[in-house]
Amino acid sequence: MTVKMETVSFGGWTKCIRLANANIELIATTEVGPRISRFGFIGAKNIFKEFPDVGKTGGENWKNYGGHRLWHAPEVRPRSYAPDNGPIEHQWNGTTLKLIQPIEASTGVQKEIEITLDGQRDSVLVRHQLTNKNLWPIELAAWALTVMQGPGTAILPQEPPANELLPVRPLGLWGYTNMADGRWTWGQKYIQMRCDPAATTPQKIGVGNTLGWAAYGKDGQIFLKRFSFDRAATYPDFGCNLECYTRGDMLEVESLGPLTKLAPGASLEHIERWYLYKGEVGQSEDQIESTMTPLLQQSP
Repeated sequence: MTVKMETVSFGGWTKCIRLANANIELIATTEVGPRISRFGFIGAKNIFKEFPDVGKTGGENWKNYGGHRLWHAPEVRPRSYAPDNGPIEHQWNGTTLKLIQPIEASTGVQKEIEITLDGQRDSVLVRHQLTNKNLWPIELAAWALTVMQGPGTAILPQEPPANELLPVRPLGLWGYTNMADGRWTWGQKYIQMRCDPAATTPQKIGVGNTLGWAAYGKDGQIFLKRFSFDRAATYPDFGCNLECYTRGDMLEVESLGPLTKLAPGASLEHIERWYLYKGEVGQSEDQIESTMTPLLQQSP
């Protein structure tokens, strides 16, 4: 199989890049961003969330277009909410699409996303880069946020048992996190977060995830995100490298890189690999394990 690249329109934007193999496709706009606005099977609905601002450009306030974006953590206003409403540069070398944002005026940080769609399997390598363009060092972490369309269910693996005397992971809770909310299932092997369009209050969790994966199931599609964990590193939000947030009909699956002190001109990178499968995740822990175990084995 080969990867096809073409310029298309999407949601009102006319300068978008579509990458496709025989089964799956993604679309990234070049009019704002860097953003990946669509991901899914060819001919199927977008598994990424599209907000009403899709297709718009300009403005001084940050807009939630949806899709996949790159931020820097820890989250704080106004730094994290630097607007990405203007055109970006893109480069295509026949294999990899690079999206390059101009330097953020308010932070001095430049964002890049590199996208390599596998021609042989339904997989995408997504490389995120942050570069310090200031004249002084800064500390930050790469934060890759994928906004999923609801309703659907996120699956976070629990850490395996180890020394019975010591904890196996940090758990980050926000001030509005309600562990009794019906959208949660706190299982022995998995944590489930359900996206309910009728539930308008937010819920969020952060975890230290040494297993390096999270999944989202919706309408017979399973989105699997894989990422790394460095035991020697320090992660934001009390040591969380995976976070999930939901409100209404959207759910974010977010991976984070280590906190890094960047010298002027230095860069850091954070890599995710995405996989897309057809199937149902299931609801019970046995069903989830039966579904996810073979998928993880074939998703390096």
